[in-house]
Formats: sequence, structure tokens, C-alpha cells
Amino acid sequence: MDWGGPDFVLAIIALSTGGWVINNWIRARHGYALEDEWGGKTQRGDDAAVAKLREENAMLRQQLDATHQRLANVEAIVTDRGFEVASQIEALRSERPGIGQGGQP
Repeated sequence: MDWGGPDFVLAIIALSTGGWVINNWIRARHGYALEDEWGGKTQRGDDAAVAKLREENAMLRQQLDATHQRLANVEAIVTDRGFEVASQIEALRSERPGIGQGGQP
């Protein structure tokens, strides 16, 4: 093998470029900062978007928890015996139009 020939130089350039590409691929896959062509690190540009999405996600989780609590309260009211009696009374009032509407019994 000729160590000073163009094939050797091209092989070294190809290996260096391949190593750089593989290094950046691994770093990108695991969420690390990428290395630019001058050896410096570049951060992902979507950090602000990720932070905004996390904040929105936390807010939506709080709203969902509040909704679950409200639904549990509504279920407790609906399954309560007093609610059932009240709905039966209202049903009876609707059958007799004069009662409860300001008319004479």
C-alpha cells in the first residue's frame, strides 16, 4: 500500500467524515448538542417550544383533574337519594300544570 498516494488520503478523509456523521447521529438520537463543522456545539432550536408544550401539558392535566373532581361530585349528587326524590317531585309538578307555576291548585 502506498502511504503517500491519493487513495490513502481519500480513505482517511472518508473515515473522518464517516466518524463525524456517526458521532452526530448518536448525539442527536440521545438528545445531546450536535457538533458543528468547526468543532463547536450547537443546541437544538426547539427548547422553547418543548418548554411551552410541557407548560401547556401541566395546565391541561390540572384542568383534567379538576374535571374529574367535578364529575365525581355530580355523580354523588345524581346517585343521592335526595336528588331522586326531588326529580320525582318535579315530575309530578310537570304532570299538573297549575301547581308551582303561580296558578291556583
